[in-house]
Amino acid sequence: MAHDIPLYQRKRDPTPAELAGIPWLRSLEPGERDRAAAQVTVGDALPGDYVCRIGRPVTYWFGVVEGLLKMSSDNAQGQTMTFTGVPPGGWFGEGTALKRESYRYNIQALRKSVVAGLPVDSFHWLLDHSIGFNRFVMDQLNERLGQFIAAREIDRMGNPDVRVARSLAALFNPVLYPGVGEILRITQQELGYLVGLSRQRVNESLRALEAQGTIRVEYGGLRVLNLEALRSSKSQPRPRAPAGADATHSTTSTA
Repeated sequence: MAHDIPLYQRKRDPTPAELAGIPWLRSLEPGERDRAAAQVTVGDALPGDYVCRIGRPVTYWFGVVEGLLKMSSDNAQGQTMTFTGVPPGGWFGEGTALKRESYRYNIQALRKSVVAGLPVDSFHWLLDHSIGFNRFVMDQLNERLGQFIAAREIDRMGNPDVRVARSLAALFNPVLYPGVGEILRITQQELGYLVGLSRQRVNESLRALEAQGTIRVEYGGLRVLNLEALRSSKSQPRPRAPAGADATHSTTSTA
């Protein structure tokens, strides 16, 4: 079974379409791009597979081509704290790769995903030779700082609707996750894992946000209608759902 084979032993060469979905390759000069593309590998992760584990030395800089990952850590009491999800187009761990440190978090697949990796030595070669790559990494680090400041704020919020709204806004970040676009392919169960709420409670929050006109629940995912409203969401009285609304309405992943 595939789960019995470690993810790194399932790596393969990327397809042309998979390479086309890697955003930072577009920032490189032709020679740099050819060299980097030749070093990129991809792996087919199954639900529950670990891409990175706490304490393991960094060997690759990773990104998501397809699917959905979560970044989390365990505290001293054995409780899991989820920091964020990583949807398509997202690359992560640049700070760890820069310092060649061991990972301080776990990255785990929530669904079947295609994960790309650039060897850490190639990552540093690009830092030493490519202005475009440096700009991309600087933008990543700047956005990541804002993301984690927002995550700390979200973690202290008691209102579930606001937690869901702000968490969705983070997943629609066009700089960190350019592969998402206007539709996020995610199930209510997966969103519940990321925000620490039950699927039923997430369903209620999504219905409230849809009634406010900030999102629209569609087959296969969620469409953002007002990103700024999601980002600035605050505790407020929840609007009533339209008469006859289906209380069991839920998103269904097509991945």
